[in-house]
Amino acid sequence: MKMKMHVNISVVVDVIGALSDKSLLNGNLCLMDDGPFQSTGQGTPALCTVVTPGQLVRWSALAVDLQTPVEIKNITFLGPRAAEEADADSSDPDGSVDSVDSGQLDLYEWAGVVPTFMARGVPYKYRLDLQMYEGEHSVLHVDSPALMRL
Repeated sequence: MKMKMHVNISVVVDVIGALSDKSLLNGNLCLMDDGPFQSTGQGTPALCTVVTPGQLVRWSALAVDLQTPVEIKNITFLGPRAAEEADADSSDPDGSVDSVDSGQLDLYEWAGVVPTFMARGVPYKYRLDLQMYEGEHSVLHVDSPALMRL
């Protein structure tokens, strides 16, 4: 089987539901990938995308509500830690492997190359920050998705 050199992750958001609940949970976020390997959590916020070093990963945001856009504001890799440690002190030097922040909106697609330093079989959780419209609760995040090296 020829390895696919890229994996697309679709970030589908029910914007009205997310803004009403002030949460990306409760069915307001659906993550799916088209990778060739057995990713788990398809269709949920806990997607674990199986990848290989050198593969390009592309995240694309799509709003279910076509009148209110959703944009990827930030993706921060939290490292191979348990979910409960992801909420711990972020000043810990081992807490954040990588962070990409645009400083601007209008980013519907983000991309990055899978590094070689990822340990095999260990989920690397990331925080996905999504911007929906403007206002006090317009940026919501979820810490449950992950990339995992085959």
